[in-house]
Amino acid sequence: MTSSATAPKHSPTLRAGVHLELEFTDLLANGQGVGRAQGMVVFCFGPLPMERARVRIAEVKQRYAVAELIELLSESPHRVQPFCPVFGICGGCQLQHLDYATQLEWKRETVANALRRIGGFAEIVVAPAIGMNDPRAYRNKMALIVDHRAAPVLGFYRQRSHDVVAIDACPVVSASLNSVLRRFVATRETAPMARLLRDARHLVARSANATGQIVLNVTTGRRSDEARRVAPLLMAEMPDVAGVTNSYDPPSANAILGRSHQLLAGSPEIEEEIGGVRYRFSAASFFQVNVEIVGRIFEFLEPHLANPGRIVDLYCGVGTFSLYFAKYGWSVVGIEESPQATAEATANARRNGLERKVRFETGRVERMTGAPSVCRALVDGAVVFLDPPRKGCHEATLEAIAHHRVPKVWYLSCDAATLARDLKFLVAKGYRLAIVQPFDMFPQTGHVETLVELEYSDRVNR
Repeated sequence: MTSSATAPKHSPTLRAGVHLELEFTDLLANGQGVGRAQGMVVFCFGPLPMERARVRIAEVKQRYAVAELIELLSESPHRVQPFCPVFGICGGCQLQHLDYATQLEWKRETVANALRRIGGFAEIVVAPAIGMNDPRAYRNKMALIVDHRAAPVLGFYRQRSHDVVAIDACPVVSASLNSVLRRFVATRETAPMARLLRDARHLVARSANATGQIVLNVTTGRRSDEARRVAPLLMAEMPDVAGVTNSYDPPSANAILGRSHQLLAGSPEIEEEIGGVRYRFSAASFFQVNVEIVGRIFEFLEPHLANPGRIVDLYCGVGTFSLYFAKYGWSVVGIEESPQATAEATANARRNGLERKVRFETGRVERMTGAPSVCRALVDGAVVFLDPPRKGCHEATLEAIAHHRVPKVWYLSCDAATLARDLKFLVAKGYRLAIVQPFDMFPQTGHVETLVELEYSDRVNR
């Protein structure tokens, strides 16, 4: 059977089990190719734009259908062989079958589409995405699930599922993290490791490029005496591991980290260096997973830091960007919800001799932007730097920025849709877009990081 543009919409022949030959024209961020059959959109993982494939309809919803790939009938010139044996099974990567230059162009177009469709920016120019020299082995964080349904298995979630795909290596995490993973897999049936894994729900490891250090966290339901006993053995067997921690009392069954933490052995933190700034952080810290791309963002911002003023860094985390700004002489006020993060940010400021240039305050950003001390900083500030979570900024935060008419806003986003929504709000309040620059913080995936510069112009409100 072949697809037909003239077939009646919602044809009863489009049902689960039907085989079709489809042309695919688009690609979603989750890796699904997009085709059409009998008046409905069909999503299928595997096909790329410009490819034709034989598929089997797996389910039919009211407005779309989901299919499974049977056979590719024609291939895109941009298709490449995935370099991971579980690509398409594991849900971690979505784009390994697309050559890297095309990934970067696809991400640029993803940002442009979101700005046009959601933000209403018809004429906006989005710069080519800045990528990596080698888009593999870049992640400095690995969060493994411990599956207890049979003998303990370490792995990641299966695509569109909570089943676990067992792995013994991951080609997008750093080499040092892979060495830890291989050691766990090789020793998981030994008595001490088996006891540790029996209690564990997740293993979270962070690595530092600059020092080669690793910190390992074991997440358990309750405080684990077994983890405490085994921690020194782990450090003895894995020389790069600088410390082992135990997080427990997770807020939900699938939470990667618990609400409470204890140090089991060594140090809870490792040290990284980016752009001449030293950072110490733990396995539980929010710290960007791609050090090379953080460095590229620093390099991009550096020419804009020549005339120091005041920056208000909202969602500042452990001070990654705050301290870089302070290094160039800017006075920085950083706001972050996590007390642990602001404590680490303050310690990092002292470590770099920048404590006179930065001040960190703890609280929810949308509330803190109404606090007197932060309001004064916004009134005096030349720049607001925003690096919010994927859900974007609270409207109260954007309203406060616009109310104080901060001259310049730098918005770093990991979600093009919420970015477009927030930019639309700010432009309606008198800002204009000056720069839209994507960065490939997450190669081989459908995620894209975007830095936008906005300037306040009162012409809109005259």
